[in-house]
Amino acid sequence: MTTLHTHHLKHQGLDERPRHVETPIERIHVSAYLIPTDEPESDGTLRWHQTVLVLVQAEAGGKEGLGYSYASLSTAQLIRELLIDTVAGHDAMAVTDCWSAMVNAVRNVGRPGIASMGISAVDTALWDLKAKLLNLPLVRLLGMVRERVMIYGSGGFTSYTNERLKDQLAGWVAEGLTAVKMKVGRDAAEDLTRVRAARAAIGSDAALFVDANGGYDRKQALRQAAAFADTQVTWFEEPVSSDDLEGLRLLRDRGPAGMDITAGEYGYDSFYFRRMLSAGAVDVLQADATRCAGFTGFMKAAALCEAQPVPLSAHCAPSLHVHPCCALTPVRHIEYFYDHVRIERLLFDGVLEPAAGALAPDLTRPGLGLEFKRSDAQRYRV
Repeated sequence: MTTLHTHHLKHQGLDERPRHVETPIERIHVSAYLIPTDEPESDGTLRWHQTVLVLVQAEAGGKEGLGYSYASLSTAQLIRELLIDTVAGHDAMAVTDCWSAMVNAVRNVGRPGIASMGISAVDTALWDLKAKLLNLPLVRLLGMVRERVMIYGSGGFTSYTNERLKDQLAGWVAEGLTAVKMKVGRDAAEDLTRVRAARAAIGSDAALFVDANGGYDRKQALRQAAAFADTQVTWFEEPVSSDDLEGLRLLRDRGPAGMDITAGEYGYDSFYFRRMLSAGAVDVLQADATRCAGFTGFMKAAALCEAQPVPLSAHCAPSLHVHPCCALTPVRHIEYFYDHVRIERLLFDGVLEPAAGALAPDLTRPGLGLEFKRSDAQRYRV
């Protein structure tokens, strides 16, 4: 029937649908930048004093797309060794085809970890490139479902003094953010003091989140959850290790009513997210497009969430996540992480500023709306 219909159209002098002309990817460039923190930082299980941004720039059809991951120098090397030749010459409009080729290319080195972070940087660059080739904001290409997405301020490191903690969190609330998050998990007794100080600083109306980064054991986390409830904490992230799905489920089942148990930021593929959701381990799933194989992987995580249904929250890298988060139904909010906000302002033009506690994509600029500040970034290049 289709053949007869097509023949009839031709007989009437009507052409078939316009054929797609391939736009081959001409060049992939990767670079890395090491940005010191403005002071030493720590959470429940880790200390750090610098962050590495791995940047990918993809060229085709006279346009350049950019993508990035907060990763490691070895991630940049993996991109050079395994991914650049894999996607070079592919059609820039066929991003999912490129993604599949990259997933196959890392088979022998292992998909989780730096391989997925490398794929993330390339994949986000290719989505940005495709949108620019079509002269569309990325959210228009993906299909817009909301005009803006809520953010929550995230920092409150365990290395902070109480005064620094209070100033940072209260500052976000004064700027219009309706939720803030702080780190816990290093000293259980001190954590309670810090959480009470944070609540006093932000007032009773703002939502208060805590993130232990897996710093507690199961029984300790249960005790802390009960104590945190007294200060109206409504979000308890990684109360135990994200690999302890039974422990997360225990917290979800026995924790205080009104307190979401969350995890997922270390998910590198759909199999990880499916296991977490199948175990009933979280009230809200977190995913990070700089780790979970880019926007393509992030959209797969969103599809799993929608099928459960469980809300999805974007972990960190706010400038990268705004467009996909305004195009995916189950998204609740984006983590407005202090370090990444600072880095994105340093290295990119077009970084969005919050308004009324949310970020809205700039619909006047194609792609992600970001431009790399090469001269400003040069001092950080490694």
